[in-house]
Amino acid sequence: MSDFSLIPERQLVFSPMLAATLGLEEAILLQHLHHLFEHHEAECRRGYAWLSVERAYLLQTLPFWRTEDLHRVSRRLADQGVLLIESPPLLSSQHLVFALNEPVQQQQASTVTGAHEPTRRSATRLPLHWSPSDDLLQLLSLNHNIPSQFALEQLEDFVFYWRERGETSHAWDNKFRQHVLSLWRRRQQSEAETIHPPADGRLDGRWRPSEDALEIMDRAGVARSFVEEAIPEFILYWRERGAAPRELNSKFIQHIRIQWARYHSSLQHSTEPKRISEDWQPSADVFDILRLSHIDQEFAQALLPEFVVYWRDSNQVQTSWNSKFIQHVKYHWAKRHHIEQTGTSHAGQQQPGATGRTRDRSLEQDLTDTSWAE
Repeated sequence: MSDFSLIPERQLVFSPMLAATLGLEEAILLQHLHHLFEHHEAECRRGYAWLSVERAYLLQTLPFWRTEDLHRVSRRLADQGVLLIESPPLLSSQHLVFALNEPVQQQQASTVTGAHEPTRRSATRLPLHWSPSDDLLQLLSLNHNIPSQFALEQLEDFVFYWRERGETSHAWDNKFRQHVLSLWRRRQQSEAETIHPPADGRLDGRWRPSEDALEIMDRAGVARSFVEEAIPEFILYWRERGAAPRELNSKFIQHIRIQWARYHSSLQHSTEPKRISEDWQPSADVFDILRLSHIDQEFAQALLPEFVVYWRDSNQVQTSWNSKFIQHVKYHWAKRHHIEQTGTSHAGQQQPGATGRTRDRSLEQDLTDTSWAE
């Protein structure tokens, strides 16, 4: 038999849950350091069990790391509050003097007495007024960005559930951490599904724009009913394209702004022929155009009632009544000045039985008379 073995030394063991919480490298080093307490005598100071280990020994037992790696990972553990370090940085020190951030009574008996058999705490039922430790709340905040307020909001349900079950545990902090992490991830997933498209890039009918997007459109004066009616069309458009963009809310805001502008433009500048309304009024632009032609607004306003009556009686439709009214006013303005100067009609001679005054001619004659354009 060959002396070579596929696994020639003791395996390193680490907790997957600890790796998910602290990081893979951090979990490996922390549990390796914790294992050293079983074979080395610790010194109890300030309520913690301290141990000194040579840097060369760590490099030998963790050969996949260099000194720089040991320094980096140990500092991360210290920054996360799970490891206490008294020695200088490992880049310059030959020893690592450390303690696990747990009171000495929670450590194994070997940390103080040097005994090899650990003393385990007995499992207890969850107390009625139990609360997580400050260290756990800080750990959740530093490593998972979970606010302490969110964690504490889950406490009442957690205590009620486990007291109802009547089970015992050695580590209620660890159970509470798992409980909070599960709820936090579920909340993040729910928010992601609400604000962003599903992972496969396809939208479904449940998608809604975010509250921030709705607030932006409210400030822009877009009616909320208009936004709601546009959502199904927007979803259909991106579903037919096969994939939704990452900036879905930004795309939706852009889409709404374009559609809202078109909607208002269509109201003001419709190209659909329609009958003149009984209370029709020319737009302000009409009077600006007439003013450029030196036509008095009062003169134009005086022509408005008979203009509306005539076209309502004719029951005709036009795409632009503003243009029709401008044409009507300009015609009468030119005709009035021509009669005042010559005393004759635009055709160059007095009509039989006519006085030449505008009010002596019928509106139909005025509207159908195109002699001024010849």
